[in-house]
Amino acid sequence: MQPDEAASPSVSDTRSPVSTKFPRTGIGYDSHRFIAGGPIVLGGVRIPSDVRLAGHSDGDAIAHALTDAILGACGDRDIGTLFPDTDSANAGRDSIEMLAVAVARASARGFLIVNADVTVIAERPKISQHRDAIVIVLERVTGASVNVKAKTNEGMGWIGRGEGLACIAVATLYPRDGGILQ
Repeated sequence: MQPDEAASPSVSDTRSPVSTKFPRTGIGYDSHRFIAGGPIVLGGVRIPSDVRLAGHSDGDAIAHALTDAILGACGDRDIGTLFPDTDSANAGRDSIEMLAVAVARASARGFLIVNADVTVIAERPKISQHRDAIVIVLERVTGASVNVKAKTNEGMGWIGRGEGLACIAVATLYPRDGGILQ
């Protein structure tokens, strides 16, 4: 599914229209376990590593979490509905492409993404040396101001044991026509 093909809400989408009068916020979450054979792809950036994120697509947990945050904010479906892992067309798919589809769908619903905030929870890889490159990619795709932060899990749980990582994203969307902000 190309961004222009997926921009319009589905004909079978029978839910009530989402108000475009007020700003909206969405939250996304994603996690993946590590498997052998790097690199890790995060926020569209390939990070050298001896492990990668397991997933039907490229496993980019930042892009997946941000995609769901944007879709949630504009009242759309979720990433798994738009890009099911049962569809072979999504095998190895570039997650930045999926993010671009979410941006196009938000726009088709009358929204402009104005801000996104992402937190990566991981013991590895260290995000700080890749943060600027990740932000550049995400800002280019979303057209919004994007902040990326990282935290460890202080050695606790599956993340602390280095079995994988998780991401949380928040996206703020404003009505393109200004809504109550005019």
